[in-house]
Parts: sequence; C-alpha cells; structure tokens
Amino acid sequence: MSGMKFVPLVLKTVIRNRRRSLLTLGGVATAMLLFYAVQAMQQGVRDATGKTGDDTKLVVYRLDRYCPFTSNLPQDYASRIARVPGVKNVVPVKVVVSNCRTSLDVVTFRGVPPESFDRGAFSHVNIVDGSIEDWKRRSDAALLGERVAYRRGLKVGDRIDISGITILVAGILTSPEPQDQNSAYVHLDFLQRAGENQVGIVTQFDVTVTDPSLLQATAAAIDGEFRTDREPTATWSEKSFVARAASDVLEIVNFAGWLGWGCLFGVFALVFNAIVLSVQDRVRDHAIMQTLGYTNRLIATLIIAESTILSVAGGMIGIAAGVAVTSWGRFSLSVEGLSINIYAGLGTIALGLGLAAMTGILAGLVPARQASRRDIAACFRAV
Repeated sequence: MSGMKFVPLVLKTVIRNRRRSLLTLGGVATAMLLFYAVQAMQQGVRDATGKTGDDTKLVVYRLDRYCPFTSNLPQDYASRIARVPGVKNVVPVKVVVSNCRTSLDVVTFRGVPPESFDRGAFSHVNIVDGSIEDWKRRSDAALLGERVAYRRGLKVGDRIDISGITILVAGILTSPEPQDQNSAYVHLDFLQRAGENQVGIVTQFDVTVTDPSLLQATAAAIDGEFRTDREPTATWSEKSFVARAASDVLEIVNFAGWLGWGCLFGVFALVFNAIVLSVQDRVRDHAIMQTLGYTNRLIATLIIAESTILSVAGGMIGIAAGVAVTSWGRFSLSVEGLSINIYAGLGTIALGLGLAAMTGILAGLVPARQASRRDIAACFRAV
C-alpha cells in the first residue's frame, strides 16, 4: 500500500482538532521567525567580517581613534600612501554619519574625489538609476546605495536634508559591498566644507593593493611611513576594520545565536507536547485502527507524519514571515559609519526548513513508540 494514500488521513487528524493545531502552528511559526532573524544577522556578520583569500582592500585610520568624528588625517597623505610598494589605488574619504551609535537606520556620507570613479576605485559599483556624469556636474549631488535609498523612499531628483547636509540624489547604485549599499557618496570638497568646514582633512583612506598576498605587508609599510608624523595611522584590512568597529555588535549577535537555538528547542517542546496530547485523545481511535488491520508500525508512522506536518507547516509560515520582513525593511545594523546587512539566503531558508522537519520527526518518536506498543484491549480499557 503506497504511503501517499495515508496523507489525507494524517491531514484530517491535524484538522480535526483545529484549536490545538492552530496554537501549535502559531507557536512554531513565532519560534522559527526568531530563529530566522538570528540567522539573518549572523549571515550579515559573516559577509561583512569574513576574510577571504581575495581581499585586496585596506582602511587607513587615525591611530587610537574609533568614531569617524574623531579620526582626522591630512588629505595630502594620499600621495605618500600611493608611493608605498604594493598600493594600486588610494581614495581619501571624509565620513559623516547621522548617528555614530548602533542603529538600524543610519545615513553614512562618504566624501570622495570625483576622479576616483575614473581611476577604477569603484569598478565594482553599478549605477542602476541616474548617472556618474550627473553626479559630477553638481557639487551637492549624491550617489545613494540601494538600501539607504529604499529605506528612505528616495529616488533620483529628490532633495533631502540629513543632519544639516542638503543633497540632491543624482543616482542609485548597487554593489556587492555592504558599505556601498548603505552610503551616500558625495563630493569630497563639498562634505569637507559642510558642518565644521574641515578643508584638507579626511577621515580615512581606502586603499586597494595589487595582490591579496601583499595585504599585511602593505598595511605595515603604510603605518611605518607615518609612525613619527603628527597624525600617525593604523591600517587594517577592510574586514578586520569592520570587525573591530562592530565588536560590541558581534558579541550581541553571537549571544543571539544561542537565542536562535533556544527557539528551536522551544519548537521541539511545543510540537512534542501537542503530539502527546493528540495521541492521548485518540487511544480508542488507534484501537479501532488496529482492528481494521493497521499495524503498530503504521500507526507509529502516521503519528510521526502528523508531527512532521505540523512542524514543517509552522516552520514555513515563520520563515516566510522572516523573508517578508527582511526583504521589505532591508535593515542594516550600522555602527561608527559601518554597516552589517540583515538578510539570509537560500541556504538559511533550507536550514530552517530542514531543522523544522527534523524537529517534527524527533518530537513524534516518543508518542509514536508509546502508541505502537499498546495492545487493542489496553486501548479500549484506557477510555
């Protein structure tokens, strides 16, 4: 007898006690939503801080400075950095943030020289609306990352004032880099004159090296070049720089990882309790099924199938809600002008559904074993 023939029977069992099934589904969905959210944060952390063998970017910062408001370096350091062996590109960057503390909606202004786009420093960036030429023509123009433009509801041609800086949106850009997706690129001299009028002062230098193997040696050479200057530098790989600046956030996310697994344990307990109660209510039903020729093994299989359906259905609802929330909000954790995107790919969805199915199977094992060991007479006497 094909196992698929018993699917309608299992579904009828689930539907028969609607209140219990709905409460179980709601509990599982809520727990899996939290689990997905935690996994999405951890995925963003891995992408923003995970080192690879292809990393070629360095960040040159003021020594012993952390928040962008406190890192001030002379812009003319750029020419000296460019002469360091192994350096391919140098981009002086002035960073101004609407909020230096950790937040979900921070606008990071990055002032860069217009010619840096012509030198290949932003070859990984793709303009999906507007153009670089429009951005170059106006000193107050800005190129917005897709995430910050989406969160703020901005489009090309809009004018906006953020933290006293008024800009005109000249383009929307996409990029594989989280920092580009959450930044507003403006003209360097425009941003230097805004606010405190720090002409000739930048926050950092973004450096690209000629070969990934030269990353550490080039960083050491740059810091050695400025060790005795009035403004000494500290140079990290971009991934290390993000990890250092967001160290507190990383600890919170790591702790949240335990919360995610706690949610999974809660799903197990919830499904287990629901199936145990369901089996206890259907003792006579199982006895009748035995008299009709259902084997103990088949009854146990039907109970496990019921448990799995409840768990997977709840997991699908919770994960679908998580995908909808993260896709709609496009949230990013920002700290000190650096961003960690909150999102999860197909791997995380598959992991969540797989764990939901495994949880349902494990939760149904004990009640299935108990039900399969009862004899017919015991089942009738128990009611």
